[in-house]
Amino acid sequence: MKTTFFLLAFLSVAGGAFSQDLSGDVKQRIKAIRDLTKQGDQAIPKIAPLVSDSDLSVRIEAVKALMQIGGPKTLDPLIIAARDPDPEMQIRATDGLVNVYLPGYAKNGMSGTLQRAGTSIKGHFTDTNDKVIDSYIQVRPDVIEAVGRLAKSGASVEARANAARAVGVLRGRAAIPDLIDALHSKDDLVMYEGLIALQKIRDPSAAPRITFLLHDLDDRIQIAALETTGLLRNKDAAPDVRDALGHARDIKVRRAALTALAMISDESDHSTFLKYLNDKDEGLRTAAAEGLARLRQPGDRDVVQNAFNGEHKMGPRLADAFALVGIGNLDTSEFSPLRYLVNTFNVRAYRDVSVAYLTELARQPAVRQAMYPMLTGATKDEKIQIGIVLARSGDKDSIPYLQALSSDSDTDVAQQGVRSLRTLNARLP
Repeated sequence: MKTTFFLLAFLSVAGGAFSQDLSGDVKQRIKAIRDLTKQGDQAIPKIAPLVSDSDLSVRIEAVKALMQIGGPKTLDPLIIAARDPDPEMQIRATDGLVNVYLPGYAKNGMSGTLQRAGTSIKGHFTDTNDKVIDSYIQVRPDVIEAVGRLAKSGASVEARANAARAVGVLRGRAAIPDLIDALHSKDDLVMYEGLIALQKIRDPSAAPRITFLLHDLDDRIQIAALETTGLLRNKDAAPDVRDALGHARDIKVRRAALTALAMISDESDHSTFLKYLNDKDEGLRTAAAEGLARLRQPGDRDVVQNAFNGEHKMGPRLADAFALVGIGNLDTSEFSPLRYLVNTFNVRAYRDVSVAYLTELARQPAVRQAMYPMLTGATKDEKIQIGIVLARSGDKDSIPYLQALSSDSDTDVAQQGVRSLRTLNARLP
């Protein structure tokens, strides 16, 4: 019996050693990589050299293994893999790098949709482009350099677009010059992803370098350029945005142009916002109310209040509430605009809209002071979203309230409280 046991043990060890033969033929090396992957991060030093293997299929398998293992120890070999001339290697390496900082990203990244036909690689994005790391997360500079280089000069359109998206997810400010180069690529997918990345990074210094796209003939690019110009508050581009509004080819471009003007919030557009406040199109009504919210003219209170009272569509009604609070209505009674914005945290379809409005409003100390008492008796969703708002726009006066959320009896609320407190502390001087 003992002899049989030791023989089986020997065969098992020998078989394991053979399956991990990294010097065998291509099939053996691939099998070895798959076996090593099961060991987790302890296998990284053995797998890492294979991202430079002479055979492409081995290199791809190595990158896939590193993506599966994940963690900071995979960064160095993935950066090496990102320099590979093959587009599939570039795409998988990019997704792997982002996955280290945003776990789970690779599952829905472009690498999961890749199809190879000879040297041709095709892939597409399967998720909405709204992912971005928390502001307190520090990304290694060489990671940003690697994905930025691919955004500018990746081996295929898909590789460049995927890298541009990655720059945005990682808030890669240092790669802005690479994104600007990508905007001149004449490829719509790369240009679009580059613009969205700039929206996530939110560096106003990039704004003047996208003005040339405000009149792009492709609606999707023009709309993204208008949105980016508005988010970056480029007042110098206001004449171009007004021209886009006046010569809009369709309602989507018109909405984007008016929304951009609302973000820029130039006093000279006050009459334009009043004009569109009661437009038949709800998107234009929404943008107009947003513009009035940011101009904060007390004389507009009655006209906006009338619009709020008579509005039946949720989008523009939220914008009216945003405007009323921005103008100075800090009442928190049951039917007040501020209460309406907070209550909307319970409505999944419009939650992000309300969060965006209150994030902007909460930069005003008076608005924060009005919000704090609303935490008493708030629903779970309201507590979580208020925590997010305070993380983004709070100040030192917000710390006690976030600390209270961090100790909430509801685990989800407490987790968000801890996360929000960490984000706020990273923002404060």
